[in-house]
Amino acid sequence: MIVTIQPSILSGTIHAPASKSSMQRACAAALVRKGISVIHNPGTSNDDKAALSIIREMGCEITINTNELIIDSSKAFIHSTSNIHNVTSTINCGESGLSIRMFTPIVALSKNKITINGEGSLLKRPMDFFDEILPQLNVVINSNQGKLPLQINGPLQPKNIEIDGSLSSQFLTGLLMAYAAADANNVSIKVNDLKSKPYVDLTLKVMKDFDLHVPANNNYESFTFNKPINQQTNQPINYTVEGDWSGASFLLVVGAITGNIIVKGLDIQSTQADKKIVEALQDCGAVISIRDNEIEISSSNNLKAFHFNATDCPDLFPPLVALASYCNGTTVIEGVSRLAHKESNRALTLQQEFVKMGVQIELQDDLMMIKGSPVKAAKVHSRHDHRIAMACAVAALKADGEIIIEEAEAINKSYPDFYDHLKKLGASVTQS
Repeated sequence: MIVTIQPSILSGTIHAPASKSSMQRACAAALVRKGISVIHNPGTSNDDKAALSIIREMGCEITINTNELIIDSSKAFIHSTSNIHNVTSTINCGESGLSIRMFTPIVALSKNKITINGEGSLLKRPMDFFDEILPQLNVVINSNQGKLPLQINGPLQPKNIEIDGSLSSQFLTGLLMAYAAADANNVSIKVNDLKSKPYVDLTLKVMKDFDLHVPANNNYESFTFNKPINQQTNQPINYTVEGDWSGASFLLVVGAITGNIIVKGLDIQSTQADKKIVEALQDCGAVISIRDNEIEISSSNNLKAFHFNATDCPDLFPPLVALASYCNGTTVIEGVSRLAHKESNRALTLQQEFVKMGVQIELQDDLMMIKGSPVKAAKVHSRHDHRIAMACAVAALKADGEIIIEEAEAINKSYPDFYDHLKKLGASVTQS
């Protein structure tokens, strides 16, 4: 799909999309819980659909109602054991990095041989973490030289282990969920150099909300499971998926660049890492007002360059680059090393696509430096990366002419309504 965006002034009110970080974790927790869970405000992105497909293949019964899902996982586990009862020998995680990293340890609770695969860029992402860790937990694994597909044969047995947390906290999320499902007791997961700690906070919060066995967090250096005093109740769990700070960050940058908009459905107290976008917006001089469950933001003609550490929130790089393009001076963003294994190598992709629009980006060690410049009309490519497509679309709204985005359907991975939301706010967006 090709999307053409004309310079536009935006205004109005929009609801933030459902958080796929929250939604996918809720799906995993609903599976692990071994009961009935009702998920309100469910997400509809491709990654969300992948998570739902996985838990269905693991034996969950899913009823879809208006703005809610009813998930019954009571038949997903073999009676009186912690072994998962899969109904298929193959699991497909689509292009979802969170799904592959989170669900692999959970799926490994099965005593049957299962093949785990994915699509697109996920096939290129490193999975050798599992080659190292799963055998320590009595799981037989064969990978494609550290990449997909994975063939695993459990069941996983919780033990004291030590893992590297520098690549992604999502691996830890999967292990925490799997240990909870396996009724882990008197065991710890030691973590070295953990990145994206706020996402671990989100995992622990979701586990608590679903009445799961939540480990003790020892300053993010280790997580200890001891037998819980209170056992899980049989009452249905009700969980509401949060508004997505990751997707909403693009909307907020739109407001700062060219508009006066209100984004509803955002909780400033959220554990989501990407709520730090507010700090960058304040630092660059955007006109911003934070109220209960909504944020109002207006454009300014005097945005200034800022310094931001995105090590724990690397998904903010694309919207921050779009913002920095309109800031006077050179913006510096730390944490480039976190971008290598995304849907694309985002540091290089941002550099290569934004230079087409006249924006110079320099990469130096772990730093990205963006020189604010007039954004020019151009033809760009999403590189099949949802956040690159959205960053280019946001930058286009105050360019000196139209921006054409090729393979623009990449947004379906996380925010399928993105272009429609821009149009609702008054943007000139055409699709072909």
